[in-house]
Amino acid sequence: MPLLLLAIILGVVEGVTEFLPVSSTGHLILATELLGFDAARWEAFNVIIQLGAILAIVVLYWRTFWAVLEGLFQKNAMSWRFVRNILIAFLPAAILGFILIKHIEALLGNAMVVAIALIVGGIGILIIERLVKDGKIVGVAEMPVGTAVGIGIIQCVAMIPGVSRSGATIMGALSLNVERRTAAEFSFFLAVPTMVGATTLELAKHHREMLAGAHGVGIGTVAIGLIVSFLVALVVVRAFVHYISRHGFAPFAWYRIVVGAAALMWLLAR
Repeated sequence: MPLLLLAIILGVVEGVTEFLPVSSTGHLILATELLGFDAARWEAFNVIIQLGAILAIVVLYWRTFWAVLEGLFQKNAMSWRFVRNILIAFLPAAILGFILIKHIEALLGNAMVVAIALIVGGIGILIIERLVKDGKIVGVAEMPVGTAVGIGIIQCVAMIPGVSRSGATIMGALSLNVERRTAAEFSFFLAVPTMVGATTLELAKHHREMLAGAHGVGIGTVAIGLIVSFLVALVVVRAFVHYISRHGFAPFAWYRIVVGAAALMWLLAR
């Protein structure tokens, strides 16, 4: 398969799955394995193209970001609480990620870990859906500090590929009495510093290889994947917010279980 086509496919996979509770990283790892490519060689690509999906959030919610920015200069309490909650929730993953970076990278090429995590995560979502009632915290700025800290700690579980960063943060927020739409949007906003940090780290570590086009995965290939993920995420995020505002997360849980089980059987059989 031409690398250009693979970059487009992976860009679509990233754009569709980044903000759904199904694990974009897990799907990218499984996709490269299924298509016969060495997942380890595409690790940096898989992380960096997530920036395209993050850019989609900035575009879709530009009014929110602009209002917060203006509010900061005007010393608006709501704006400061918004930023406070995002930064507080970001810190646990940033600190733990820095400490465990080598262990995390070792897992990024392990498709078996992804398959198992998809199944376990799906079961976890079904349990939370059954036990948790509608939350009362509405609005990112309205979250107490303790809630933001709790969500940030729960997000750290998503360092295991296949768990899903968005899934961990959304389910964590629901468990901490946050209503559905706010839980999803907090996950979107929290993704901005989290994924910008991860992308910056990968670029710093692999920029020479990409400039040289090592393994065929050069800057041009990454740019194509990033643009495709951006365009696809623009459509998916709107549809996702509309859906979860009216329905639950159970369909995503069952999807995870089915895909994880199929991947596990395929990996064990080959």
